[in-house]
This record gives sequence, C-alpha cells and structure tokens, in this order.
Amino acid sequence: MRGLLASAALGLAVALAAPAQAATVYKWVDEQGIVHLSSDKPPAGVKYERITVASSSGKPVAKSSSGNGATSRAPAATPAQVAERSSVLSSLRNRECVIALEALDRLTSGAQPTTAAEIRRLQQTVELNCSADPARRREQETMAAKLRVANSPDCVRARDLLADMMVPGAKFPREQVRSQQEFVDEHCVPPVR
Repeated sequence: MRGLLASAALGLAVALAAPAQAATVYKWVDEQGIVHLSSDKPPAGVKYERITVASSSGKPVAKSSSGNGATSRAPAATPAQVAERSSVLSSLRNRECVIALEALDRLTSGAQPTTAAEIRRLQQTVELNCSADPARRREQETMAAKLRVANSPDCVRARDLLADMMVPGAKFPREQVRSQQEFVDEHCVPPVR
C-alpha cells in the first residue's frame, strides 16, 4: 500500500511540474513509519529518496534516486524553482493529509481491526501534513469524507455496474447508463489519487 502511495505521490509531482522548472523533493520514512516529504535534505544518516521533478521541451520528467546523505552540492535553486518546489510539496502534503484523515476515520470507526501503533502513525501523519488554518483544514476533512465515500463498497459496486453497462453488446437503455454515470461522477470519484 505504501509503495502504491509513493508511486501516486511521484505521479502527482510529475503532473504538477511546470515547464522549464526543476524541483527536488526528499522523501524518507522515519522509525515510526511516518512518511516525510521535504525540500530540505533529511538528517544525516537517514536513508532517503530524492525525487527530481524536471521539464524540458514542455514535457515533465521525473527522476528518482536513493541516497544516504552523501551527495554532491547542487547549484542554488532559482526563485521560480523554489516556488515550484513549494507548490509540489504543498500538493503532496495535502494528498498525504487527506489519505491519512480518511484512513484514520475508517480505522477508528471500528469497521476493521487496527492497532494503536497504526492509529498513532496516522495521527502523526495528519499533524505533520494537514493545515493549521481552520478553513483549509475543513476543506481537507471534506476531501477525506469524499474519499471515504468513493472507496466505499457502494461506490465499488456502482463503478463495476457502470463498467458492465458499457461493455460492447450490453443491452442497457441509454438513460440508465447515463444515470449510472452521473451517480458515479457525483459520488464515487476520489478527490485525490
């Protein structure tokens, strides 16, 4: 699951990269399992992944490398690169916040077994990545609620039914297919991926 989240985060970083800009994001997991994303290098001795989001000819390219703190100095970033890196980090933190809020809500509802350590890890992820601004935090909580609905068994069934309706040769009335598509679009599209 964490590998999937890391891949999705990298994909998000690539999608947010602006043409002719470069941004480096450092990602590492601490001893409690908390994922950290930062434009600053992690503490010395910590293994990390360096994600370089770059663009040439208007096409975003992402490069990823692992490190342990022993790397050469990179040239100073331009103000545009610093702004782009800040934007990428903000988007990645927002995504991590929403996913952690959704998981925390789901796991504390008692619907599935969990551990105190997992709850603590999710709470730390929320504290690290969610906004302190009350208005922005409400937006993040709303997105987490939408994500929970989109991941619900009802939405899984709704998307599966829509897929069955769209199979070539399926004999469903056009209005029924349209109605199902509208339901999926309104209720079952995750706000973050």
